[in-house]
Amino acid sequence: MEFLGTTQTASYCGTRRSCLFPDPAPISTTKDSYQSYYLPGYRYLNLWRPSLFYKVSSVPPSPDNQLNPARRPPTMLPSLRSALHARYSPHDWHQANLVQLKGSEAFRHWAGKLNTDSMRLMQDKDQLTYQMQEDSRRNLGERLSNLDFWRAELVYEHERLLTENHALETAKKRLECAAAEAQGPLKTALECLYNREKRMGIDLVHDDVEKSLIKEVDLLKDWQARMRKLAERINQQLGINRDVQHALEQDLSDKNSAHFIDEKCFNLRNTSDSISFYHGVEKINGTVSVPETWAKFSEDNIKSSQHARANSVRLRDETEAVLENASEEMWSHFTSTNLAFNNRISEVADAKNKLQAQLVKILREIFQTENTIMLLERSITAKECPLKVAQTRLEGRTKRPNIELCRDAPQFQLVNEVFTIDDTLQTLKQCLREAHDTLQTLVLNKSKLEHEISVKTNSFIIDKKCMDMRKTFPSTPRLVGYT
Repeated sequence: MEFLGTTQTASYCGTRRSCLFPDPAPISTTKDSYQSYYLPGYRYLNLWRPSLFYKVSSVPPSPDNQLNPARRPPTMLPSLRSALHARYSPHDWHQANLVQLKGSEAFRHWAGKLNTDSMRLMQDKDQLTYQMQEDSRRNLGERLSNLDFWRAELVYEHERLLTENHALETAKKRLECAAAEAQGPLKTALECLYNREKRMGIDLVHDDVEKSLIKEVDLLKDWQARMRKLAERINQQLGINRDVQHALEQDLSDKNSAHFIDEKCFNLRNTSDSISFYHGVEKINGTVSVPETWAKFSEDNIKSSQHARANSVRLRDETEAVLENASEEMWSHFTSTNLAFNNRISEVADAKNKLQAQLVKILREIFQTENTIMLLERSITAKECPLKVAQTRLEGRTKRPNIELCRDAPQFQLVNEVFTIDDTLQTLKQCLREAHDTLQTLVLNKSKLEHEISVKTNSFIIDKKCMDMRKTFPSTPRLVGYT
């Protein structure tokens, strides 16, 4: 007979032996009987082939070999007559039957043992296969648990990072709003400085108001620069946070995909429809990590997120402190500047009032001086007639004849009268000149007072205008960035 998968020239077929001496029962296992054929990557048999082969001696039936008792035996030919002497004896026949029975019994015993060993082997392998499948399923379940844990950690960290990013963006907007709100007071302070440059004369002084305004301008500019610089730092931190957020989202997406795949693998059963052979897949090693590096990757992402959040919290605290300090200092300096303005306005108003009071006195003195000048002029005019009388008398007495030209008492009196009246006129004229000089001085002083009053009025108007401009100032919530 021909065996499956072999040829007639196979080494284990051998030469046909006599049926009188059957082959002894084989004692080797199936490994010695045939070579197993392994599929790529799988250790199972392709097809079962018996390791024993049976030597069947069959003589095809023919009409010549069948005995027919009813017919006469065929005539023995001379060529076959020699074969009659080669027939076996009864002893050989019995011995051959005995050997055949013993051989069959040995083959039967060996076949029974083989069947028992095969059943035990199948049971062991079935149990091993089931146990390995359960171990794989348990490992997949543990892997899913690990994935669930890290997914929960990543989701929690991602949500906290999103919340921190939102808070950081709010802090950035507050800084930008606060810097924009400081622009109004800065513009007002600069306009106050420009307007106060329009002061005139002595009032163009570097007073406390101007010093406070300059300090206020520098303070506002400094706080604006600090806020913008801090906003730039926050913007850089937001960029870092977005990178960390992208890494978390990528890691979370990868774990979601891996969870879906592992859950699908976990739910696969021997009766599933989607199972199939993938020859050689176990030889493909496309892994890029081990459990330690896999867990460390997510842990590093979470640590990076926590570090970014810590930096963000520090920046937000710094932002809050900057906004609070800026608001406090702006309000404090705004109040001190307004107080300096009020003091300066009071000083200017007081000086203006004093100048106006002095101007009133000067005007009154000018009026009195003008009256005095008028009286002096009248007095001088009034002295001219007596002088004329006295001089006329003296001139008339000079015409007395001869001895009558006597230096008598009337002569002395008239001469004394003329000198006295002339001295009086000189004195009055000197006083009149002094009165005119005083009047000129008073008029000049009056013009100076009026100029000073106009200067003070101009300064007073400028400072009042500046105070009107400074009536409005951003509230504390707006200064700390809330709109």
